[in-house]
Amino acid sequence: MNLREDWQFRGLVHQTTDENILDRLSAGGVTAYIGFDPTAPSLHLGSLLQLCNLRRLQLAGNRPIALAGGGTGLIGDPSFKAVERPLLTSEQLAANVEGIREQLSRFLDFTSDAGSSRALLLNNADWLTTIPLTDFLRDVGKHFTVNQMVAKESVKSRLDRDDVGLSFTEFSYMLLQAYDFLRLNLDNDCTLQLGGSDQWGNITMGTELVRKVTGHPAHGLTSPLLLRADGQKFGKSEGGNDRVWLDASLTSPFAFHQFLLNADDAMSPALLRFFTFLDHETILELDEATRAKPQERRAQRALANAVVTLVHGEEAARKAERAGEALFSEDIAGLDESTLLQVVADAPSSTWSRNELLEGVEPADLLVRCELAKSKGEARRFLEQGGVYVNNVRVDGSTRIDASRALHDRYLVVRRGRRELHLMVIA
Repeated sequence: MNLREDWQFRGLVHQTTDENILDRLSAGGVTAYIGFDPTAPSLHLGSLLQLCNLRRLQLAGNRPIALAGGGTGLIGDPSFKAVERPLLTSEQLAANVEGIREQLSRFLDFTSDAGSSRALLLNNADWLTTIPLTDFLRDVGKHFTVNQMVAKESVKSRLDRDDVGLSFTEFSYMLLQAYDFLRLNLDNDCTLQLGGSDQWGNITMGTELVRKVTGHPAHGLTSPLLLRADGQKFGKSEGGNDRVWLDASLTSPFAFHQFLLNADDAMSPALLRFFTFLDHETILELDEATRAKPQERRAQRALANAVVTLVHGEEAARKAERAGEALFSEDIAGLDESTLLQVVADAPSSTWSRNELLEGVEPADLLVRCELAKSKGEARRFLEQGGVYVNNVRVDGSTRIDASRALHDRYLVVRRGRRELHLMVIA
């Protein structure tokens, strides 16, 4: 199956300047780039679709360029942002670029073994921080009118708001990104830029600049944004407080696995197509499994295993899957301390002295103190119903709980029902 058929099946094309570009990509030999924003020390789940797209291009015999925005990051892309981003220092951006460099190498082949498809990792700080301002205004700015720039949908929403507005710094961003495309075209024969659909305005500025300066065509292709039911971009943790990062020190493989495992049934078909390299037949079988037996969550399990394997490796995926299964089984006792703490990271906790547990604690008292029951009477009812567990071993009202049960000699995981957890830490 060629790239056109694969991308059409997966729904990866939202907009393109050339309806024949997929045929060219299927034939191989195209140099294409995607820019990555280094405003954090790690890429996140929102970046994963574009990473996968570059990988698909390379596997089809094209040459991918991953462009780190060390220069544009000094400005910040205003596209569809409600407020201006905080400006980072050059030192912060340099550290962030180094942080994402290793992540990119997991997806693309930067070695000579790839031949003419060998990937490049470039940093636009190399040209954006060295070109004189007057040269930039003369050679780039003259090709665009302010009328044209303010008409872009990516910034119109900010211009219409008197309380926020748009600084000249941010307004210049689209010219900087257009110049990136020109430099990559001149230096590396790059003729295609990819990105999310929110980048369409910036991408078409680049294609126009390349055409005006060189007289040759350049093209753009965007993929659809993946949105949750509430309209938020997919890839943020519950409550939208933080992103799901590709760096294991920021989002553990277990937390990553659980996030995907808990994806809505309605989103699983798109997630399987966007974020995995599973074959079409397997994906269609998983679609049917979701329709027929959604409670089994086969699609989500396949998604979580495939993506964590892609990002962190097969062993990390197996370990994350085992940890998830152990969360509700006696296998929790076999988890190493680090994995155990990941499993219960979101649970409330309390600290107990070892002396408090010398003679054991009545289970009803334990539930009240752990705030898993409002009163001892309610606690006794829970115990009688058989829904109370310590380290996933069911306990009754007559079993006193002491430190001998502690995992790693200091943890007791108390659970009521399916989801109500509390971590007791023995000091």
